[in-house]
Amino acid sequence: MSILYLLIPLSLILLGLAVWAFFWAVEHDQFEDLEGPAHRILFDEDENDLPPEERRRRQAARERDDARQDDDHDEAR
Repeated sequence: MSILYLLIPLSLILLGLAVWAFFWAVEHDQFEDLEGPAHRILFDEDENDLPPEERRRRQAARERDDARQDDDHDEAR
């Protein structure tokens, strides 16, 4: 019976934290777009839809990653 003196306040504190976390998430727009990520995963990003600067930046990053992988592969030998 004495354990209830510990468990009831502890459960109320946990409930308060859960309510606070829910309202924080709502306030910070965490539930704003629930379907967007589900739809984005189905469609590849088309490179032609990007501005030319972004296409060049991504191509340079891809080349940098490829060169780094080649260097890592050479070092492993």
